Amino acid sequence: MIRVLTLDLVDDAAAIAEYERWHKPGNVPAPVLAAIRAGGVEEMQIFRLRNRLVMTMTVAPGFDPAGKAQADAADPEVAAWEARMGEFQRALPDAPDGSRWTPMTPIFALSDHP
Repeated sequence: MIRVLTLDLVDDAAAIAEYERWHKPGNVPAPVLAAIRAGGVEEMQIFRLRNRLVMTMTVAPGFDPAGKAQADAADPEVAAWEARMGEFQRALPDAPDGSRWTPMTPIFALSDHP
């Protein structure tokens, strides 16, 4: 299953460049990557247009976003990463309470059309 989420970054070129630097290979802490995988995320990609981000996640069957969020909050290294990234991220106005990333609703799949 693919989940798609979105949020905005602080609209500042230097901050956006720093955010991208943190996401280059070798800069994301290994415990954060391990927690993502352990939580049932099989693949993750983040795309940017100006200060808008879209994240796609291919998740394992039975993926539990609430359980993943709870495990992340209890992990000091993941919590530190989330706090650091929170300096750059801005939730959309209709984001769920306490969440920066907002789930997007799928409206079209080519595979649904013969």
